Amino acid sequence: MNHGGGSRASATGRGLGYLLGSLAAALVAVFALPVLVVPSMARAWAGWHRGRAERLLRSPGPGPGPVRIGGRRIVGWLGAGTVSGLAFGLVALVLAGNAVATAVTVPLWWALPAGTPAGGFAAGVPLDGWGTALTLGVLQALVLAALTYLLVPPMARLQARLCVAVLAPSAAERLARRVETLTRTRAGAVAAHGAELRRIERDLHDGTQARLVAVSVRLGVARELLAEDPDAVARLLAEAQEVTEAAMAELRAVIRSIYPPILADRGLAEALAALASASAVETSVEVGPLGTVPAAVEAAAYFAVAEALTNAARHGRAGRAGVRVARAGDRLSVEVTDDGIGGADESLGTGIAGIRHRVLALDGTVRVHSPAGGPTTVTVGVPCGW
Repeated sequence: MNHGGGSRASATGRGLGYLLGSLAAALVAVFALPVLVVPSMARAWAGWHRGRAERLLRSPGPGPGPVRIGGRRIVGWLGAGTVSGLAFGLVALVLAGNAVATAVTVPLWWALPAGTPAGGFAAGVPLDGWGTALTLGVLQALVLAALTYLLVPPMARLQARLCVAVLAPSAAERLARRVETLTRTRAGAVAAHGAELRRIERDLHDGTQARLVAVSVRLGVARELLAEDPDAVARLLAEAQEVTEAAMAELRAVIRSIYPPILADRGLAEALAALASASAVETSVEVGPLGTVPAAVEAAAYFAVAEALTNAARHGRAGRAGVRVARAGDRLSVEVTDDGIGGADESLGTGIAGIRHRVLALDGTVRVHSPAGGPTTVTVGVPCGW
């Protein structure tokens, strides 16, 4: 099915909303300039504009944390944004407004004063009869709608690109933000690593070590009873064997939590296929050509998929999920989508924080889109060109 028309109409709607918002913002700037030159207000104003532009262009933002924009660029955008917002916004308002006004006035020409032009506030075709209304009036509405459809999206993109270009961070600001991000992610990685070590130590101490102590005690008792009670010795040896097998299972689980052996034995594609087959959610897996991927990156991708599928079954009540893994240049992309109820909230401890800590430690990115009602999409990007 061709969705081009719907996509174009959606782009027209987004573009129209963006341009009308820019027009309103430009009018506010004209009348509230003394307020906007206050540094805190100016930064917030510029950050709001850049956020709108990036959302329209669907370009990645600067990441978490406050957006720092130099004073000169803020002043430049106050001028450029006001002028371009007024110009593009007025064109969009005239085109779309008159298209709507014409569509309303044409069928109601008989209730309006004689000779009222189609569109009301625009110079249009005077409506003096059904013949004029159904020919020239309809033609005017179609022309205005076509111009809105064709011109508004590119004008909106041009305005947004101008905003992003003027407010783009300088090299020094990008470097400062990069250092802040790396400092924050490394601190998170250290904390996550410490928590992981404590978890492993606790699992080994409370589980495996306790079971091995129980085996040792049983073997000691069995040795003492070897000559006196062979039946008791046999029972103790059987118990020791069961406890040993349980300890080995726990030890394997701990090892898998550090680095799944299946990754080393079969690679990421087959490891993800095994995850999908064991998942409580029916899961499809699509893996493109990956080339050579560092072990740490493979592990991060594996655990991200495992956690996302667990969340889909446990919290999202999903019935189906899809995993797509691809490599573009030196970056590995992992996307997990499910048809669950959505509403994933990282603050509730749904495992997303664990994914984020593990991925950010490798200088990667994590994006979660989970509106109420679903679907939920977790997208992970990790550099792998080490």
